[in-house]
Amino acid sequence: MQDIQNNKLAEVVLDSISEGIYVLDLQGNAAFINPSACRMLGYEADELLGKPLHGLIHHSYPNGSLYPREKSPIYATLKEGQPHKAADEVLWRKDGTSFAVEYTSTPFLVGGKLNGVIVTFSDITERKKAEAEMVRQTHYDSITGLPNRMLFMDRLEQAIKQAHRTGFQLALMFIDLDRFKEVNDTLGYDKGDVLLKEAARRLLDCVRECDTVARLGGDEFAVVLGDIEDPNSIEHVAQDIVQKIAQPFVLDNEFAYISASVGVTLYPQDSDDLEGLLKNADQAMYSAKTLGRNRYSHFTPSMQEAEQVRMRMANDMRIALANGHFRVYYQPIVNLESGAIYKAEALLRWQHPSRGLIAPAQFLSIAEETGLIVDIGTWVFEQATSQAKQWRESYHGDFQISVNKSKVQFHNLSSHQKWFEHLKQQGLPGQGIAIDISEGLILEANSGVTQHLLDLRDAGIQVAIDDFGSGRSSLSYLKKFDIDYLKIDQSFVRNLSPSSEDMALCEAIIGMAHKLGLKVIAVGVETEEQRSLLMQVGCDYAQGFLFSQPVPAEEFEKLLNMALA
Repeated sequence: MQDIQNNKLAEVVLDSISEGIYVLDLQGNAAFINPSACRMLGYEADELLGKPLHGLIHHSYPNGSLYPREKSPIYATLKEGQPHKAADEVLWRKDGTSFAVEYTSTPFLVGGKLNGVIVTFSDITERKKAEAEMVRQTHYDSITGLPNRMLFMDRLEQAIKQAHRTGFQLALMFIDLDRFKEVNDTLGYDKGDVLLKEAARRLLDCVRECDTVARLGGDEFAVVLGDIEDPNSIEHVAQDIVQKIAQPFVLDNEFAYISASVGVTLYPQDSDDLEGLLKNADQAMYSAKTLGRNRYSHFTPSMQEAEQVRMRMANDMRIALANGHFRVYYQPIVNLESGAIYKAEALLRWQHPSRGLIAPAQFLSIAEETGLIVDIGTWVFEQATSQAKQWRESYHGDFQISVNKSKVQFHNLSSHQKWFEHLKQQGLPGQGIAIDISEGLILEANSGVTQHLLDLRDAGIQVAIDDFGSGRSSLSYLKKFDIDYLKIDQSFVRNLSPSSEDMALCEAIIGMAHKLGLKVIAVGVETEEQRSLLMQVGCDYAQGFLFSQPVPAEEFEKLLNMALA
C-alpha cells in the first residue's frame, strides 16, 4: 500500500514539474515522458512512448542535419553510466520547429545496475534572446545597427592577427561626415538619425561581407578591409565611399547634402600595431578635411610630423596662457569723415620665449581644434574690456573695441556667461565692446547661436559681420538679427580703382547697408586712393596699414594723442 502511494506521489510530482523529463531505456526508446516535456515538444505521450527519440526530437548540428547517435551526450550516459550536461542544445518539435534547451542526462539505476537514462531539460529560448539583446546593446550601435567602438576594436585586433598570419595587407579607414552637425541643427536629431542609418547602408554597399563597417560615435565611422591581395581595391573602396556619401540624402520631404572625409592607412606598411593604425587613420582623415573635405587621404610620415608639431604648439599655448606670453595688439578703426579714432580691433599675438612673435595664422586653427580658443578668447575679451574702459575714460566716452569670436567659442556656454559677468564687474556698458563674427557662423546659426546673438543685443554689445562678401552672403540674416556693422572683405578693397568691379561691389554693399541702418567698415585700406574712393561712396570707417598696423596698447595711445592734437 505504501509503495502504491509513493508511486502515485512520484507521478504527481513528475507531472507538475515545469521542466521537461523523459526516461530512455537501454535501447534508447522512450519509457516515460512528463506533461511538460509533451507540451514543449508538441507531442502526445503515446506518440513518443516506446519509440527511439534520437532523430525524432533530438539532436542536430547548427545546419539542422542529424548527428550520429553515438556522439550524443545522452547516449554516452547509456554507454558509460556517467551523467552529462549540455548548456546549449536543440530539440525539435512535432511541427518541425526547434528550440534551444539545456539538459542533464543521469543514469537510471535499478538495484545498482544501469537500466536507462533520465533526461531533464529546460527551454532557454527567452534567455538566449535576452543574452543576444545584451550582446547587441553592448557591441552594436543602437541607431545604425553597425558594430560599435568596442566591437570594432576587437575586430580590428583580430584582422591584424589574420593579416600577420596570411601576409596580406589590411586597410583601416576613418570616415567623418562633413557638415552633419548642420543637419542636426537645421532639420532636427530625428532626421539626423535617419541620415546616419542611410550613411551606414551606403558604406556597407561599398565593401565585402567579410569586411567591417563600424560607427565609432557621432558622425565618425570606420572600415576595416582585410585579406587585400590587390592594392587597387583600396582606392576603389575609398573613392566609392566619397562618391556615395556625396549623393543627396532624402529625409522625408527634405534633402540634405553632406560629404565624407576619409583617412586611409595600411598594415603593415604604415604601422604594425593597433594603436599606430588608429593614430595614422585619424591623421589621414584630418588631412582630408584640411584639404577641402569630400575626399580621401592616405597616411604619410609627414602627417605624423605635422601632428607632433600641432601637439607641441598646443602644449606651448597652454604654457603661454598660464605664463602670460600672449599679447593683445590694437589696430585703429578710423572715421573716414572726421579722421577721428574712437574704435579699434583687438588682435591676438603670441610672444614665444624662443620663437619670438608668432602671428595668429600660425596657431589659431590649432587653438580651435583643441578647444584652447575658449580660454584664450576669454583672456583677450578681459584685456579688451579693461582697455576699452580706460580709453573711454581718458580719450573718448564712446570708445569701442571689437573682439573676434569664433564658432567654437559661440558653442561654449560657460565662456558666454563669463564674458557678461566680466563686463558687469568692469562696470563697462555693452556699447564699449563689439563682437566680430563670420558670415559662415550666422548663416549656419542654430538655436544656441541665435540665443547668443540675442543675449549680446540685450547686453548692448554690437555685432559686426567680418569679411563680408567673401563667403555665402545672404540678406535674410541681416533682417533676422540685429547686425550693426558690415566689414568689407579686404579682397574687395585691395584692387580698388574708379571703374573696377570691386569699386562697384563696395558701392553696392555700402548702399545696401545704409538702407538697412548698418554702418560699414572697409578692411585692408593701404593707400590714399583707396581711402578717397571709399569716402566718395560714403563708407563710414576704414581699417588698414594706411593708418597703422596692429600695435601694443602703449603705442596705440600715441596714435590717439596724435589724432587729438
